Amino acid sequence: MECFATAAFGLEGLVKRELHHLGIEAKGEQGGARFEAAPNQIFSANLWLRTADRVLIIVGEEKVTSFEELFQFVQCLPWEQYLPRDARFPVSGKCARSQLMSVRDCQAITKKAIVERLKKKYHAQWFDESGAEYPIDVSIHGDVARLTIDTSGDALNKRGYRTWNGEAPIRETLAAALVMLSPRQEGMLYDPCCGTGTLLIEAAYLRSHRAPGLTRSFACEKWPLFPEKELKALREDAASRFDPSLIGAVCGSDIDGQAIALCKKHIQQAGLAGRVTVNQKDLRDVHLDTPAPLFLLNPPYGERLSDRKECEKLYRDIRKLYDRHENCRLGVITAHTGFERCFGKRATQKRRLYNGRLECEFLVY
Repeated sequence: MECFATAAFGLEGLVKRELHHLGIEAKGEQGGARFEAAPNQIFSANLWLRTADRVLIIVGEEKVTSFEELFQFVQCLPWEQYLPRDARFPVSGKCARSQLMSVRDCQAITKKAIVERLKKKYHAQWFDESGAEYPIDVSIHGDVARLTIDTSGDALNKRGYRTWNGEAPIRETLAAALVMLSPRQEGMLYDPCCGTGTLLIEAAYLRSHRAPGLTRSFACEKWPLFPEKELKALREDAASRFDPSLIGAVCGSDIDGQAIALCKKHIQQAGLAGRVTVNQKDLRDVHLDTPAPLFLLNPPYGERLSDRKECEKLYRDIRKLYDRHENCRLGVITAHTGFERCFGKRATQKRRLYNGRLECEFLVY
């Protein structure tokens, strides 16, 4: 089946690389990576992809400029190959830069066209939709309609360990990407602004070969197309690869005691109790004896004018942290355009990413 793994802007290349590591040929595109896969490979993609948001089956793509063209296109697609008679198929939609801009109308027309197709194929006049859910999306961009079925269900960033959010949470998929984009080196990884622990947990998962989707379910697991025994074997294999002894030193701290309390809960829920250590500490008091640590952090951005001066002072303190640890590396994501000026040094590498809707830079020193 033709598939598409969606990703935030700037992470498409990482998703493509992850698919290649799974033995799946992929092509990076704006918004994700396109690939062909069998059901077991689609399940593996859901189970193992760290930086993708969703894994979609592409049912069809075609240019449409009227609602009638959309209806005819959707009705011609082989929905019966995917949807059993009792399938529950809610339709979501989005439109951009197209002649068809009414999302609600596109959703209604898509739903009606699918029903008409299934009526003919199943010789039925009514569908109670009491079975497994097949989330369908109609996306129209530049007059090209793409019809997809979401195999993931909940977005892939929902690993299951984060049930409480701090003041400025970072998505798990972005946190995993920052770890993957950080300077490669053995030794300690330390987050001095760890908040509720997402960066630390994703780093520990990556080091220990822990599949990010190991303890959650996916929509496709309830579909007849996906063989239950084979999926169970793939999940068991993933569980056997998880080796916490490979984590090494992954540590962090934060000045906020409430954030540290939440962080410890998340570490426990992630199955990493005793493997990732955190404590309450001011960044200015962090002095590590470990040689050449990697500091990885998501500090406050100072989006509000009243917070900007405090954030800029913090960035100068981060420079002091950097200077007092010989041969250390540092990776920081920020939406503050003056970070390098406050830090007092140009970054070795820079990459544009998005934290939610905020345009950011990931700076490496």
